[in-house]
Amino acid sequence: MITLEILNQWLLAPAETEQLEFKEAKQQFDTTRLLRYCVALANEGGGHLVLGVTNNPPRQVVSSQAFSSQSALNSIKALIVQKLRFRVETTELVHPDGRVLIFEVPPRPMGQPIAFDGAYLMRAGEDLVPMTPDLLKRIFAEDQQDWFSQAACADASPDDVIALLDTQTYFDLLDIPYPTTRDAVLNRLQSEGFIVQSTGGWTITNLAAVLLAKKLDAFSPALARKAPRFVIYEGINKLQTRDEIVGHRGYAVGFEGLVEFVHTSAPQNRFIEEVVREEVKMFPKQALRELIANALIHQDFSATGSSVMIEMYSDRIEISNPGIPPIQVERFIDEYRSRNEQLADIMRRFGICEEKGSGIDKVITAAEVFQLPAPDFRVGEIRTTAVLFAYQDFADMGKLDKIRACYQHCVLMYLSNQRMSNQTLRERFRLNETKNALVSQVIGATKDAGLIKLDDTGSTSTRYARYLPYWA
Repeated sequence: MITLEILNQWLLAPAETEQLEFKEAKQQFDTTRLLRYCVALANEGGGHLVLGVTNNPPRQVVSSQAFSSQSALNSIKALIVQKLRFRVETTELVHPDGRVLIFEVPPRPMGQPIAFDGAYLMRAGEDLVPMTPDLLKRIFAEDQQDWFSQAACADASPDDVIALLDTQTYFDLLDIPYPTTRDAVLNRLQSEGFIVQSTGGWTITNLAAVLLAKKLDAFSPALARKAPRFVIYEGINKLQTRDEIVGHRGYAVGFEGLVEFVHTSAPQNRFIEEVVREEVKMFPKQALRELIANALIHQDFSATGSSVMIEMYSDRIEISNPGIPPIQVERFIDEYRSRNEQLADIMRRFGICEEKGSGIDKVITAAEVFQLPAPDFRVGEIRTTAVLFAYQDFADMGKLDKIRACYQHCVLMYLSNQRMSNQTLRERFRLNETKNALVSQVIGATKDAGLIKLDDTGSTSTRYARYLPYWA
């Protein structure tokens, strides 16, 4: 917590540092300038931007009116999250000489420099300048898997390793025979980086524990909190909880059971059940599988006290993970970038997630087959959430739901080397030819939203025109 005592210590500093910047900002402070300083401070390992203080010693508090209302302060914090994808904390101090506003900027993620308007910024004296190529190279080369290589259990005996890790599941998932000797099992785990030999025995890494633990809480409370939580609510909000289950096994060990349990807990899709005359769950199992795998793999493991959450309501299921994605949500369908590539690689080899891509295309395809509204992907301040909705008739869908469905359908068609048209979108919504005009309105709204564009190699008539994603 930043106090007046800490501020007074800062005022006495002989010079600004890479982590500390003073600005007078008596009346206001330019928003773009603020964003640039936040980027530079984050790239320098985090720090503080102090408004209402003179820059050069002997420093004095001159009082700042920048972002003086609570609404203005909330708006600028929301803008930072939107533009930079990280959250800053703010502190207002009432100094005898006036108001001081302090922005506390977190450090950038390991191996990920932060850019603003295409520039990776850093501090250079009182100026902000682009990062040098050698510095960028060092950042990109940082060990992004540091958390995974840390010890979950040190000085373990060979018997401890076998007792704590589900080694049988490891060999089963890779479809290879279980070794005939314990030493061969240990050698295989060592080759994966799951265990490391030391003078005191074996060190079991976080990577091994989070994947293969028989019981996560046998390692530490911190690892136990990485287990996914599944909550079922009675209605469309959190007012009444029907059931709550917290996982206790490693991701690879417990994945199939988790997916099966979530799927069987879902209500039935009554619309499809009536058509095909068989019980069909509301949420496609393939879609649940991909979204749960994604949430486990792409979470920010440096976030403490948080885990993957699966929350089922009567009209939707929300699957969220700690962390903000490195790519825009609109590109989830066609792009892939993982902050945990080592974990993703092993999960691919286990057959738990897609070999290439994120599997989101399968999620969206399943939603279309099951006649569900388009899935929604939301980025909050500290979490990323995927939402699958229960069946809705076209007439009951909101405008944004229809636009999202149109864009996602357009992307699916493009990835299949085809083009979206009025007819293909009408078939996606299960509408007959009399609804051509309604579908044209959806296409027009999606174009106005900047998500699709006309394929100028085809017809320009409304009925026969073809469309591309905006980025194609």
